[in-house]
Amino acid sequence: MSTLATDVAIIGGGLVGTSAALALRRSGLSVVVLDKGYCGAQASGVNYGGVRRQGRPLAQIPLSQRAHAIWPRLKELIGIDGEFLRSGHLKLARTEAEMAALETYAARVADLGLDLELMGHNGLRERYPWIAGHVAGASLCPGDGHANPRLVSAAFARAAERAGAHVMEHTPVHHVERMPDGFHLSTGAGIDIKARHVVNSAGAWAAPFAAAFGEPVPLGRIYPCLIVTEPVAPAMTVNIGAEGGGIYARQVERGNCIVGGVRGAPLPDADFSRPVGAPAISVMNRAAKLFPALRHAHAIRFWTGTEGDMPDRNPVIGFSATTPGLIHAFGFSGAGFQIAPGVGEVVADLIRDGRSTTPIDAFAIDRFVRTNEGSGADLMTEPQQRETSQ
Repeated sequence: MSTLATDVAIIGGGLVGTSAALALRRSGLSVVVLDKGYCGAQASGVNYGGVRRQGRPLAQIPLSQRAHAIWPRLKELIGIDGEFLRSGHLKLARTEAEMAALETYAARVADLGLDLELMGHNGLRERYPWIAGHVAGASLCPGDGHANPRLVSAAFARAAERAGAHVMEHTPVHHVERMPDGFHLSTGAGIDIKARHVVNSAGAWAAPFAAAFGEPVPLGRIYPCLIVTEPVAPAMTVNIGAEGGGIYARQVERGNCIVGGVRGAPLPDADFSRPVGAPAISVMNRAAKLFPALRHAHAIRFWTGTEGDMPDRNPVIGFSATTPGLIHAFGFSGAGFQIAPGVGEVVADLIRDGRSTTPIDAFAIDRFVRTNEGSGADLMTEPQQRETSQ
């Protein structure tokens, strides 16, 4: 048994954990990242790849704006651009009620820098003739876009490693506790870690670590299912979403289209899931009605994965309410890809400065205790699945 001492131990090698590691190393702190599998192989690498601010709860917008400034700098930060394209994000309204919801949202975020542009049915058809079907209107966020999550998530891990972080894959954390001299972590690799700070960024597996410090949370799991088509002629010029969910789609430079809007099915081991044929066919039929370019396209690949889900759509980010030196960052509810690099910087702020200039009070872990105190509610109940998109 060997012992490794570090300033910060990060549990979970997803995009949040590795971007935090990179930011911490740039601040001169020693960092160990521990992942039970491969870094970025779970939610960070299996998501849709949308890089969007539009549609987020208002409390997330400052954090989303911080991340928005990072995405164009990917090549400088991690050595690749991750196929990031600032294409714009177009959110469709299929009914007048959905259009009214988009108008309400646009009014609420008017002063927050999203620069949303509303358009009605005729304006949408004139500007995007490749969208068919009855669509009442849409909202465009021109500064949003999309990227390749498989490339981005792995590249952040490698960049953190190049910067001097000790990245340990296939190293599950079996036990973590607070001792007088800091945190002690026991791993499945026969290595103990001693750290002054611990970051719980374990994604869908974060709840037991929070509960170990007296902070149970209602963290559920969702299993997004994505479909990739064969390359088709260029058609989709923006990243597409829909008010109320049900479908989202984008086209990459090679011509392949990525389509989502349904869930996979968990396997007996809930860490894993599989695509389900009937829902996948259903969402492809919906896509073909909206996007004629896909009517004769072949689906060549399906995938799904496991993501952590919170009932209020907001993640848990911030200091532990019970344990000094512990920071939580998990539960992004199918919408973590865009904000993850910003979250990593916020985590580094908290450890380095004891505070962050980016407001995160809405994401405090003790909000669930405050909400449910005296109610008898079971905090660990699995919430209903919602239609969300990255």
